[in-house]
Amino acid sequence: MNTITAPPAPEPIRFDTKIAVLLRDDLEPWQRLNVTSFLVSGLGTQIPEVIGEPYEDADGVPYLPMFRQPVLVFEATKETLTTAHTRALSRSLPRALFTSDLFATGNDRDNRAAVRAVPTADLDLVGLAVYGPKNAVDKVVKGARMHP
Repeated sequence: MNTITAPPAPEPIRFDTKIAVLLRDDLEPWQRLNVTSFLVSGLGTQIPEVIGEPYEDADGVPYLPMFRQPVLVFEATKETLTTAHTRALSRSLPRALFTSDLFATGNDRDNRAAVRAVPTADLDLVGLAVYGPKNAVDKVVKGARMHP
C-alpha cells in the first residue's frame, strides 16, 4: 500500500518591518481614500524593497507589482498625528505626508510648493505614511487606533 503525503506547508512569511498610514480622524471618506493612495505611492519609489514581484494570472497576463507586505491604516486626532510626525522625524524613518493644503491643489508641482511654503512645526497634517522596523513604527503610531 503506497501512501501519498502532501508536501509540507510553507512557513508563514513574517516581516520585521511595517508600513503604516496614519489618517486624521476628521476626514471625509473620500479624503481618507485619496490621502491613503497618495501617501503609499511615495514609499515604493524610494524604498524598492517594499515592492514585491510582478503578478501574472493563469492566462499569462502580467500585472504590476505591489507592496510585498500589508499596509496598516490607523486614525488619530490632529494632535496625535502631529506627535507621530515628530516621532517619525526623530527616528529618521522614511515618510510621506499629506497636508490639508493639498486638497486645494491639482498637481504635483503645486503640492510640493504648498508643503515647501510651511515650516515643519506649522504643517496642518491630515495623513502620514511611515516605513521601518516594526518596533520603531509602532512607537510612531502609538496613541492611534486601527482604522475602522
